[in-house]
Amino acid sequence: MTDNASVASQSTQAFAQRIQKLKSQVPQTAPIASGKLVRGIGLTLEAVGCQMPVGSQCLVQTIDGQIEAEVVGFAGDITYLMPTQAVKGIVPGSRVQPLSRESGLAVGLGLLGRVVDANAQPLDGLGAIETSTRVATTKPPINPLSRRPISSPLDVGVRAINSMITVGVGQRMGLFAGSGVGKSVLLGMMTRGTTADVVVVGLVGERGREVKEFIHDILTEEERQRAVVVAAPADTSPLMRLKGCETAVAIAEYFRDQGMNVLLLIDSLTRYAMAQREIALAVGEPPATKGYPPSVFARLPALVERAGNGSDNQGAITAFYTVLTEGDDLQDPIADAARAILDGHIVLSRSLADSGHYPAIDVPASVSRVMPQVVSDEHLDSMRKIRQVYSLYQQNRDLIAIGAYNRGADPRIDLAIQAEPAINAFFQQGMTQVIPYDESLSSMASLANGLKGAS
Repeated sequence: MTDNASVASQSTQAFAQRIQKLKSQVPQTAPIASGKLVRGIGLTLEAVGCQMPVGSQCLVQTIDGQIEAEVVGFAGDITYLMPTQAVKGIVPGSRVQPLSRESGLAVGLGLLGRVVDANAQPLDGLGAIETSTRVATTKPPINPLSRRPISSPLDVGVRAINSMITVGVGQRMGLFAGSGVGKSVLLGMMTRGTTADVVVVGLVGERGREVKEFIHDILTEEERQRAVVVAAPADTSPLMRLKGCETAVAIAEYFRDQGMNVLLLIDSLTRYAMAQREIALAVGEPPATKGYPPSVFARLPALVERAGNGSDNQGAITAFYTVLTEGDDLQDPIADAARAILDGHIVLSRSLADSGHYPAIDVPASVSRVMPQVVSDEHLDSMRKIRQVYSLYQQNRDLIAIGAYNRGADPRIDLAIQAEPAINAFFQQGMTQVIPYDESLSSMASLANGLKGAS
């Protein structure tokens, strides 16, 4: 009996020693201590005593309460913070307390029909969003070989796009436009007319008035039930505008992973770049191209590449990103960078908008890089015929307008003059009108056949 007790005691001691040895091998992580503010200039707050990782949240004490901030950088013992709301009531020595919250973004079918902010918190007053699923706002890059190729067209309900600039399921398109030429209206038309299962709209950095107008005036009650709107207007902090785009993409990724086809509309990619520029310059990153620091051009492709087709058991994200061309300059740094990483672009013309031509799509200046992969040869032939005739008219428009061209001098120009009213009518469409893909192709074929007969 004594021998058994001795053996059991030795076994217990050996087990305890083994546990102690394993514990000693586990790295000890000290709890993150609170710190204090030592400086605040512009959008940036500097704190000491709190070594938090970049991207973590904290609470900054104010004389009226507290505000949330995020760690955006560090230098030595100094941690750079950026508030997510207006900076008021902050004094030297204000306490900075690390904020522990459940990680990830709350997603699920409960988001459909809702309007949320950059943190996926409801803005529509319809109560909390019921979901238990959480996803990361950022993911590792997708292996390009795991994506399905783009092979089928997507119906967006806009005749000029369906027929002349056909978009494939999983394509990423840019919508290039100056201010006030109808890009928000065109986004609404695509939201209304698309055959995608889910529509995710990111209204980032735009006027707050447009958020309610987009929801109540452009979308019907039925269309809102399959849409999620993420709103981060211009009066929010640059951090929230940055998060607005990333939240919209993360929500779209969730629905794609569930096997759904998603239409993602981001308005606008330029405001996303501007928000990153504000943050980067505030923490001391040197400006490069026209005031944009290098991190801007690193984040643009990282955001855009998250859209597209998934693997064989997933759905697809077809994305449209509006790009605000300042002064209608298509060589703007952001426009130029976006054009290089997107699968095509649609250009909206101010001159067309001023003449009452809606949607004001400049068809000759627009292109879909995957169109040859998703349409038939007959479709391509009809598209090329209409483009050639319309472009020829545009090239000789000034001569025709001043009467310098004599009819009969060139049969091709005569055909262009004769066909121009019909082509212009074909490119136009009412804001509430939805023209399905098959109807668009039928109309285009009739127009192209008429041009061939006339020639």
